[in-house]
Amino acid sequence: MTVNKIVTGIMSYGMSGRIFHTPFIAGNDHFELRAIVERSTKKAHLDYPSIISYMSIDELLADEAIELVIVNTPNDTHVAFAKQALLAGKHVLIEKPFAPTVAEAKELFELGRRVGKFVLPYHNRRFDSDFNSLKSVLESGKLGDAVELHLRFDRYRTEIGQKVFKETKRPAAGILFDLGSHLLDQVISLFGKPTAAVKRTSIHRADSEVDDFATILLTYDNGLTVFITVSMLVLESQYSFLIHGTQGTFVKNRTDVQENQLIAGIWPLDNHYGEENEHAEGLLTYLENGDIISESIKANKGNYMFLFDAVYEQIRNNKPYFVTEEQIYWQLEILEQPSLC
Repeated sequence: MTVNKIVTGIMSYGMSGRIFHTPFIAGNDHFELRAIVERSTKKAHLDYPSIISYMSIDELLADEAIELVIVNTPNDTHVAFAKQALLAGKHVLIEKPFAPTVAEAKELFELGRRVGKFVLPYHNRRFDSDFNSLKSVLESGKLGDAVELHLRFDRYRTEIGQKVFKETKRPAAGILFDLGSHLLDQVISLFGKPTAAVKRTSIHRADSEVDDFATILLTYDNGLTVFITVSMLVLESQYSFLIHGTQGTFVKNRTDVQENQLIAGIWPLDNHYGEENEHAEGLLTYLENGDIISESIKANKGNYMFLFDAVYEQIRNNKPYFVTEEQIYWQLEILEQPSLC
């Protein structure tokens, strides 16, 4: 059977391009990895000898063979470069954060419809093993009705990072847009649009221009309360997911291994790719017939390849993509609202 491959170009070969995109495009039979932009140091050919390395995004977009462009440039350039790619007749897969504002997101989706191209948000964390453990526990019904959910994404770095676009005051900068967008997307994928949202951001590192701590409180009509926290200053991370229901509790540390495996050079098609380490199970405690039951929940493998399979299905077979336009608007409404003092 002949596969109608999607010829793909990528706008950058930094960590995002090297770790989160090229291994999946090159390793998926539905895609052809054709070209990348490298403005200075040329490294992509060491991993992909046949790849074309362009000096500029203009050159990449002028390549008529390319159908899909991955926009993985600095956060504040996503909208401008995505527009440029759409006007050049390309489908676009846009890294998070999708855009700084709802208004700009609407411009992109409307432009995509006008030129007949798909605009697809890149939210790979829906395919993390730890998040999917939470999802499977919720679907099991053993927790009863969800009452209180906590999600955390913690790191520890006191120094100012070298990525200027992440550390200087500009649109979509700061830890809330960078990491909080992942957690908001996960919550929205599970429970939909919240009834209300309150956010607070703060700065703690010396000489920082952007938030390095943020928390969001979400409430839902069914009584569920969700707490999202992201921080650059957690020396010893605890849970990443903690949920209490009317009949039980589930707690799970951040255990997805995909990013570390990819950095170590493990290929997404490796038999052990996405497989959690031993003793990384989540703990589910619940009532059953009056007895307290405790179960260790081992996660299924995480696999970001599912995202690229979904990209293919949308472009070639018009199968609806797993992140909807409305979900992006709901997320950005929260991210761009003013912070409490």
